[in-house]
Amino acid sequence: MNPAELLLGLDEHQTVAVTSDAAPLCILAGAGSGKTRVLTRRIAYRAAMGTLEPKHTLAVTFTRKAASELNDRLRHLGLRERPAAGTFHSLAYAMLRQRWAEANRTPPELLDRKSRILGPMVSSKRSLGVQAIDIATEIEWAKARMIIPEEYGAAVKAAARKTPTQPSIVAKLYAEYEETKRKKRMVDFDDLLGYCAQAMEQEPEFCKVMQWRYRHLFVDEFQDVNPLQHRLLEAWRGLRSDLCAVGDPNQAIYAWNGADSDFLCRFDRYFPGSETVSLIDNYRSSPQILAAANAVLASGAPTGNDSRLRPHAEAGPLPTIRSMAKDSDEATGIAQTIRRQHDRGVRYNDMAVLTRTNAQLTLITDALNKLAIPFRSRGGANLLEQPEVRTALQTLRRIPAGMGFENALSDLVDPEVLDELTDDRRANIEALVRLGHDYAMIDNRANADGFAAWLAASQRSGDAPGAAGVDLATFHAAKGLEWPVVFLAGIEQGYVPMGQATSAEQREEELRLLYVAITRAERELHVSWATERTFGERKAARQPSPWLAAIDLAIESMRSGAEPADWRLALARTRSVRSTGPGVARARLAAPASDDPLLGALKAWRGSTAKAAKVPAYVIFNDATLSEIAAAKPRNEVSLLTVSGVGPVKVSRWGQTVLDIVAEHA
Repeated sequence: MNPAELLLGLDEHQTVAVTSDAAPLCILAGAGSGKTRVLTRRIAYRAAMGTLEPKHTLAVTFTRKAASELNDRLRHLGLRERPAAGTFHSLAYAMLRQRWAEANRTPPELLDRKSRILGPMVSSKRSLGVQAIDIATEIEWAKARMIIPEEYGAAVKAAARKTPTQPSIVAKLYAEYEETKRKKRMVDFDDLLGYCAQAMEQEPEFCKVMQWRYRHLFVDEFQDVNPLQHRLLEAWRGLRSDLCAVGDPNQAIYAWNGADSDFLCRFDRYFPGSETVSLIDNYRSSPQILAAANAVLASGAPTGNDSRLRPHAEAGPLPTIRSMAKDSDEATGIAQTIRRQHDRGVRYNDMAVLTRTNAQLTLITDALNKLAIPFRSRGGANLLEQPEVRTALQTLRRIPAGMGFENALSDLVDPEVLDELTDDRRANIEALVRLGHDYAMIDNRANADGFAAWLAASQRSGDAPGAAGVDLATFHAAKGLEWPVVFLAGIEQGYVPMGQATSAEQREEELRLLYVAITRAERELHVSWATERTFGERKAARQPSPWLAAIDLAIESMRSGAEPADWRLALARTRSVRSTGPGVARARLAAPASDDPLLGALKAWRGSTAKAAKVPAYVIFNDATLSEIAAAKPRNEVSLLTVSGVGPVKVSRWGQTVLDIVAEHA
């Protein structure tokens, strides 16, 4: 490989990130800034320069999909040898299996789901009123933060964490769960990390071998690392400084599950002598979409994450915001819009509907089914659950001892075998074979049983290939993905942010989650919410997300002629009378005198509302809009919507109050 050729097409910041000789190195990579491109180019560049040996490199990702993509890109760059790439869990498991094999120890059984143990335990205690999944979530949070059952109560109190039942009850179930595992000689996914770290810390020979084998460390999505993973990473690293971490503090959305973005945000504290490079150019989203995303991020500026990305993609249409009367109307409207988009030539694969929770997707699937629109659920199906995959794994277990694991994998993709499968099943087998080769790169004693166990460990995250269709996913499941057209549904208070998010830290994470969802869109973004939503037999009135106001304001600024990249300057301008458009002309010609009691009442209401919401007054309505309202004296929501600067979101939030003030002074 020619090192100079590996730098072609990189921008200034990307080039610095690829060529820097800093160690440790932190790369802050914003959404759409070419994170994977920089990571793979840095590995390939260093290999070409002779400062890195691929066979002695460990690349840690958070999904098996990301690991496969990393290896594919390195292969296309001409890297002959590939690094060991995988998730924390799969890499730890491969190392432990090697250790157990060399010690002639039978590996413990891997517990693929905590509910296998917790289900019967919780069922026998129905009076507790909790579900196994709730306890599993608490155990995962505790283990991620290396909290034992005896410390759980004090830990949740210190973290102000809401628990599904009394902390003492969770702690008791946690302890019972651990004891049951021990008796049955089972380990769960979290145990893999702890056992591997412990082995590295307590067994000098094992530690020496692993640190010799993996001398160069790369970690993706570093903002999602939890304390247990950090402990394992430090064990792998030892006293060496050859670490490259890539992440984005604005996409830190897993604190609820134990992640600690401090490892990224205070990288120099945890890794003294390190350097940081920032990637600030976005190549994914249109300037219009990025303006909306930046506006949302800026509305949480006190968090310290007020970093804006510079757009480089082609211009696109303005994002849209729609309020619907009922949640079913919202779902139907989204389905109809998807059908119209498809009729105009947009592929179903290029569209996605994202919601805050899985439950919200039920109405969406019903609406899509009614219009015969194909769809697929991201993060729903597990590759191991597919019948053709189970059959293939059984075939691998029957291979002759001398045939070799990778040769057997090749037989699975024999054309005569694949021709008998549908497209979906063929894609599943091809995905399985790719994973098998990835596994063989990590485990030099690769076999069918080890592959099945490793695959189970790596299947905790990621998605199975499926048929063409509109993607349906939660905000969390959509992270790392992108589509030309994205619909964000149910953007309401109670969902965005979730009602349980009461602390400042929790609300900041919810805001970042919305930012992540917005930045999945490349060209078109459609946001919607419903004024009434049904929960079982109960109907509930809903309010728009408080962060919709920031998106609405960014849209209004761009509609007024502001450049998307200069949306902040445009927002400042909206504090004075607008300089263009018929609405402004009406406001100027019929502007009430400064002592107009109606205008004074409107401004007084705006001031108190802004103060209560802790936002600038112009976020509610700017002066020009209030002047036009005072002049036009609208009597209903229809006439209020004709006022420049008044959109559906603002009408739903403040329309009736404004109309009441107008009526009082009419």
